[in-house]
Parts: sequence; structure tokens; C-alpha cells
Amino acid sequence: GSIVYLGMMVGAFFWGGLADKVGRRQSLLICMSVNGFFAFLSSFVQGYGFFLFCRLFSGFGIGGAVPTVFSYFSEVLAREKRGEHLSWLCMFWMIGGIYASAMAWAIIPHYGWSFSMGSAYQFHSWRVFVIVCALPCVSSVVALTFMPESPRFLLEVGKHDEAWMILKQIHDTNMRARGQPEKVFTVNRIKTPKQIDELIEIESDTGTWYRRCFVRIRTELYGIWLTFMRCFNYPVKDNTIKLTAVWFTLSFGYYGLSVWFPDVIKHLQSDEYASRVKHFRNEEVSHFVFNFTLENQIHSNGEYINDRFIMMKFKSVTFEDSLFKNCVFEDITSLNTYFRNCTFVNTTFYNTDLEQYKFVDSELINCTFFHIRTGCQISFDDDYSAYWIYFVNFLGTLAVLPGNIVSALLMDRIGRLTMLGGSMVLSGISCFFLWFGTSESMMIGMLCLYNGLTISAWNSLDVITVELYPTDRRATGFGFLNALCKAAAVLGNLIFGSLVGITKAIPILLASTVLVCGGLVGLRLPDTRTQVLM
Repeated sequence: GSIVYLGMMVGAFFWGGLADKVGRRQSLLICMSVNGFFAFLSSFVQGYGFFLFCRLFSGFGIGGAVPTVFSYFSEVLAREKRGEHLSWLCMFWMIGGIYASAMAWAIIPHYGWSFSMGSAYQFHSWRVFVIVCALPCVSSVVALTFMPESPRFLLEVGKHDEAWMILKQIHDTNMRARGQPEKVFTVNRIKTPKQIDELIEIESDTGTWYRRCFVRIRTELYGIWLTFMRCFNYPVKDNTIKLTAVWFTLSFGYYGLSVWFPDVIKHLQSDEYASRVKHFRNEEVSHFVFNFTLENQIHSNGEYINDRFIMMKFKSVTFEDSLFKNCVFEDITSLNTYFRNCTFVNTTFYNTDLEQYKFVDSELINCTFFHIRTGCQISFDDDYSAYWIYFVNFLGTLAVLPGNIVSALLMDRIGRLTMLGGSMVLSGISCFFLWFGTSESMMIGMLCLYNGLTISAWNSLDVITVELYPTDRRATGFGFLNALCKAAAVLGNLIFGSLVGITKAIPILLASTVLVCGGLVGLRLPDTRTQVLM
């Protein structure tokens, strides 16, 4: 998970900067193609290192989608409806999340969706899920080939004829939809052409191809860096600093608690499960055939003589200080099962998954192992709690729907700042209700409330960020802030994740403080509701 965020962090900055150099559509096409290619490739690779490499570059590709697509879309919207339509665009982040969590819930638990080619190639259900998640990306690449470039970007780089043709096409399409096809597209005023920086290739005639590629890449990266530095020049310097604080605090609080919620729910489940454990002490069993499931049990100081354990499932079973003599374990599947300080004498293990690490401080005397199965053998049918991971994720994603609709309808009415500050402050206050989350259902309810409140802050922050930067550095500024968002997310995951099961006070106070402070800083930003894009 963290390596995808790392790729997105670098990708957001790189592709955002590139979008201000080569165009929104071009940058989107390349970054989505990179994501799609490596996402598909990661589904088929077998080595863990290569898999991480593919996920890193998949994240690098998808990282450019958010800063570039918001810049692209905002530049073809009328001022009066800009906030509303950008909020509808934000909703597709939620729809993508619902799609991903629903597909995970529907696909991954079905372990039967798999095949293997010998022992060298395995293809399991989670790989199907990775492919399905890459399909919207492929659709986006196909759709983008039919889309025009942003006319505002074309005007910025001095390509007025191309911009005029695209604006005329937009005008004529809208007029036909209104039933006024006779209206003619006219231009009253046009920007002075901007001097385009031409790329000069050193040694273009005599240099080698890799020398020319190196110069081109270096020049582009230097151009991106110069554009980034201009985000800290007048008149956008103060706005960049304030936006940095708001993006960081919102990301840190949101992603930190998003990791903390499911882990706390899982911790509550574990505590409740552990409270129902059954203890068996000083058992003496001989010449008995065990052929049923043992679950959530602790067996201490037992003696098992000439017993047979056949076609069994052990689920959260621990044997302590026990003796197994002349026993047979055959066709055994286990989950969270351990033999601690036990002694095995003349015992045979055939077709089991009882690997060496499950024998803790145990002594095996004259024992034989045949056909030991390695890896995870348990299925979701045996571990019902695994479904909760996907169910909770699905509910949390679905909970943002009301907030999305409200923010879209009110964005241009009550203003971006009111929505941003109000949403972050209310989210911070709602964190204090977590004190009362003592059960799974209450924590899930708190998760849904928290997600529903924070989504309005995300939507308004996206809109404000797009509107505060001029066209020549809009995608770069958005990309930098989105990269900062991913860095804050990784930091939040690490800090909040380490506090699960230790204390509630620190995560609640930390999340509340950063969200309220970020909301108050957000209220100091300039109002962009009536502002024409620079």
C-alpha cells in the first residue's frame, strides 16, 4: 500500500509539471497509459520484488491523474457553474472507490477463481481483481484520444488558431443543444501571444541518440522545476503556503483515521473472539479419531496417545505443555494454530500445513513429515471475519455519497471557503464521538459519519486549488499539493497504525487538532467563487 502512495507522490509532482509544459490532454494520456500498462503487468508477475516494482510505476502513472484532470476540466467550464461541475467530478473519486471495494468484495474471497501452470505460475482471484481495477484506466485512455486539448492552455502557449477551433466547436455544440444553431462564434478580445521556450538539442547532428534523449529529459525536468518555483512567487506565494497547510492537515487526519478505523474494528473483533475462548486442561485421550473442526480453544497439559487427527481444520487453537505419542496428523488445515512447549514422540504428519514455525519451543522425537503444504491454506469460507475488511471498506466509501451531492449543489451558493472550513471543523469535532465507540457497529457508524463530513472539505479544496493558480502553473501547483497529500497519508498511516490497541486518546486528539487547525487556515484563503480563471 505504501509503495503505491510513494509512486503517486512522485507522479503527482512530475505529471502535474509536465501538463503545464506539454498540455493537459497529452500528459493525461501518457500517465494513464503508464498506469494501465503496469497495473496489468502487476497482475501476472510472480516475484514479489517485481510485483512491488510494477505497483510503484502504476502509482507513478495514476498520481498524475488528479492534478491534471482537475486543471483540464476547470479550463472548459463557465464561471457560474465551475464549482458545481468540479464537485460532480470529485464524485467520481467516490464512484471509483465504490467500484474498487465492491469488486474486491465480489472477487477476492472466491479462491476458486484461480489456475496454475505447474508450481512455477499461480494465478489467484486477487490477480483478477487487479485486472478489473485497471479496466477504467484503459477506458479513460480510449476516451481521451477523442478529446480536444484545453483551449486555455493553448492560448497560454500562443497556439491561438487551435484554441479558436476548439472553442468554436464547444460553442456550436452548446448552441445546437439550446436550439439556437444560427448563433455565430465571435471573439472580442484575445491574449497577447506568449513567447514559447523552444527546446534546443545540443549536438543534434553529431551527438548520439541517448545524448539527445538525456538533454531533452534534463531540459523538461528543469522546466518543471522552474514552474514549481514560480508557485512561490508573488502573487500566489501566500496562497501556496496556506494551501500547503490545509492539504497536509486534511490528508494527515483523513488517511490516518481511515487506517485506524478498520484496525480498531479488527482489534475489537479480536478481543470479542478471544473472550469466547474455551480452555481444556489435563486431558487424557487415547485411541480416538478426531475428524471435526476445532476452533478458538486452548488445550493445556494434555496427553494424546495413539490418536488420529484426520481431515481436520484447526482455527485459533493452541496446545500448551502437551504430549503427543504414536499419533497421526493427516489432511490438516490450520489458521492461527500453534503447539507451544509440546513433545511429539513417534508421530507422523501427512499432507498438513503444520510448518516448523507452528511448533514453538516444542520437541519432536522420531517424527516424520510427508507432503507438507506451505503458504496460506485457509479459505474465506473458513475465516468469516475476512469479509469484514471489504464490507467495512464498502460502507465507508458509500457513506460519502450524501456529502458529495450536498457539496455539489451548495458549492456555488454558500462558497468554497465556508464549505472547506466548516467541513474540516465539523470533522474534527466528530472525532470526539470516537470515545463512545465500544463496539463494531458503533465504530462503523463513526467511520461513515467521519467520511461523510470530510468529503465536502476535499471537494471544496480541489475547487479552490484549481481556481487560485494561473494557467501557466495550475497543474504544477496542484501536483505539488497532491504529492504533499500522499506524503501526509503515508505519515498518517504510520503514526495512527502504530497506536491501534494502545490508546484512543492520542489518535482522537491528534486528528481533531490537525483538522480544526487546517480548517481555520482554510478560512483565511481568498474567496474564488466569482473569480475568472487567471
